[in-house]
Amino acid sequence: MEHTQPYDGSTDPGDDQPTAVGGHRLVGSDRVLAVLKELARYPGGVGLEELTRVVASPKPTVHRALGALRRAGLAEQDARGRYVLGDEFLRMAFAHHEARPEQVRLRPVLDALARRFGETAHYAVLDGREVVYRAKVDPPTGAVRLTSTIGGRNPAHTTAVGKLLLARRLGTVAEVEAWIGGSPLERRTARSLCTAAALHQELAATRERGYGIDDQENETGVNCLALAVYPTSPTVPAGAVSVSALAYRTPLDALVDARDEIRAVLGSLGEPGS
Repeated sequence: MEHTQPYDGSTDPGDDQPTAVGGHRLVGSDRVLAVLKELARYPGGVGLEELTRVVASPKPTVHRALGALRRAGLAEQDARGRYVLGDEFLRMAFAHHEARPEQVRLRPVLDALARRFGETAHYAVLDGREVVYRAKVDPPTGAVRLTSTIGGRNPAHTTAVGKLLLARRLGTVAEVEAWIGGSPLERRTARSLCTAAALHQELAATRERGYGIDDQENETGVNCLALAVYPTSPTVPAGAVSVSALAYRTPLDALVDARDEIRAVLGSLGEPGS
């Protein structure tokens, strides 16, 4: 097992030198945070050797960072000596998530949508080129679980939520091209829109109709309809609520036909100026 004995109190000439991780130079406490973030990518645990390679820092430095995280309860070692996120970290994360104002207000809406349509309801926000799922509710019965998870991410250009929120920000082809930059758009399925021209056309259509759609563009066999919500601002949507459905069971046309029902469930949360 990898415990603290090998490196306790030892000196590390690399500790005062910046370490490059993900294109950024990490110094001091930044390294501890980098280790914490990497631990989140390994729910089954990760060994010291592998973590050292991923963080690209000297082994003593990573080991001391793990020691600091363990003392704070933010990391633990399992019976195999592998490192995992600690219970204290999980407690803080879930407590914070449940206490977010928009989460508190939107959870009953997601529950109602999941019950009404028998499909999965999400609340997600835009973060750069991706959407982040802040909340997810599966229907009480008959659910086929989707790959989305709370805190998980998907490309904005392949999701109904992402395209709906991008439509407010990217009004011209030039703006779409600038947003894409030098990184090609990921093709998640054969239906993904991966050119600036195609995405611009879809964003324009989204603005005109007032809702976003995902026609099996992010996950084959799954379609989605999204509507903006305004839980924290009367003019700017904090994110969007979506209903994601298996295409064979609830075709996209059925979701589009039900958009007024979805709006009714959202109530004032789906209305600007409320």
